[in-house]
Amino acid sequence: MLSDTIAAISTAPGESAISVIRLSGPKALAIAASAFKLPVKIIPRRAHLVSVLDENGAKIDSGVLLHFEGPASYSGEDVIEFQGHGGVLVTQRVLERLLACGARAAEAGEFTQRAFLNGKMDLTQAEAVMDLIHAQSTLALRAANEQLRGAIGREAAHMQQMLVPVLAHIEAYIDFPDEDITPETGADLLRRIDAIQSQVRQLLATAEQGRILRHGARTVISGAPNVGKSSLLNLLLGFERAIVSSTAGTTRDTIEEIIQVHGIPLRLVDTAGLRDSQDVIERIGIERTQRELERADLILEVLDGSQPPWVAERLEVPSPFVGRHLIILNKTDLGTHADWEGQNNAIRISCVRNQGIEELRDAIREIIAKAGPLASDYPIAINARHQAAFQRCADRLTAAREAIESQQEPEFIALELRESLQALGDVIGQVDVEQILDVIFSTFCIGK
Repeated sequence: MLSDTIAAISTAPGESAISVIRLSGPKALAIAASAFKLPVKIIPRRAHLVSVLDENGAKIDSGVLLHFEGPASYSGEDVIEFQGHGGVLVTQRVLERLLACGARAAEAGEFTQRAFLNGKMDLTQAEAVMDLIHAQSTLALRAANEQLRGAIGREAAHMQQMLVPVLAHIEAYIDFPDEDITPETGADLLRRIDAIQSQVRQLLATAEQGRILRHGARTVISGAPNVGKSSLLNLLLGFERAIVSSTAGTTRDTIEEIIQVHGIPLRLVDTAGLRDSQDVIERIGIERTQRELERADLILEVLDGSQPPWVAERLEVPSPFVGRHLIILNKTDLGTHADWEGQNNAIRISCVRNQGIEELRDAIREIIAKAGPLASDYPIAINARHQAAFQRCADRLTAAREAIESQQEPEFIALELRESLQALGDVIGQVDVEQILDVIFSTFCIGK
């Protein structure tokens, strides 16, 4: 596969001022020489004004060409980058010309996959490229940049370095069984395993943070009909996304949008009002509301603050959501009923007058932080694949520890330690990871 020279449009589809087309592979410069009218000498990393010619010598486009010699390039191979005019047709014609001159159309993520295969980055850094592209908040962007700089890979590699001597000691005992593992040696091995376990647990603790940063905290806006749920959604979004009406039951289905609150991505879900209804469609919407509440990271319960508490139709919040439940008293422009005065933990807002929204944003940040996922300032946030590998490592280390304590045969201890080492290798791609590669890089954009 690495013997091919690949080509792709690297900018987003559609019209723009500039489009970028990349070539990568051993024949990149030769293919460029066939497709472009080049200067006599191409100087690496210097911009050259060139023209793209068709098979008859007619001009297709003109623009800037850059040559990056391997291995000092993104993919580790010879790379040609052409920056031309951003029209849809002209960009496609340039790509077709490169393909006709011997390039192969790149698969999704193939440029970054080649960077990994050529040792330009480890597997966690390759994944961070897409995290960086998809980042929807400042915290997600920071975490992606940390991962792109190799933070997770360094952690995994450091744990490998700590684990190898432990395994080597056990392997040596297998080869020289006359040398007993003394109590002092066994205690030292256990201390080393515990030190690695501590680092693994610290990384595993960031999995929930990683999920929220990548996908957003699922924040369900719920309450009785006509309390201002859709108005609150529109206010937080900054535009009219949901229909607002004084008629109860206007919202029949869930509406979902993503916003950023103090660097935290929130996946806002506006839901149908909870009440007894004979309307078949509205009842379906209410059932969907119940399902959304069950999978929420944060519940914003909206109440009509102008009405007395005993009139309000309150949510029955399950115990797991007690720490992730925020009470919002809306319609304070109509006056807040005196019986709500004792509700000190409620946020008072007026969607009509745009009052109390900043206080609500601050409360959302605080409640998510208290719930745990974003409480730490730890810059690393592992994804689901990392979590599975680190958990496997932790489980095998636990088994190895128990085997040492119970004085089992060293072959069993070594087996568990090898499995732990393998799990760490899975994180950074230092093992046979063909299947992992196919899954990861298939999610990439073409041309990246």
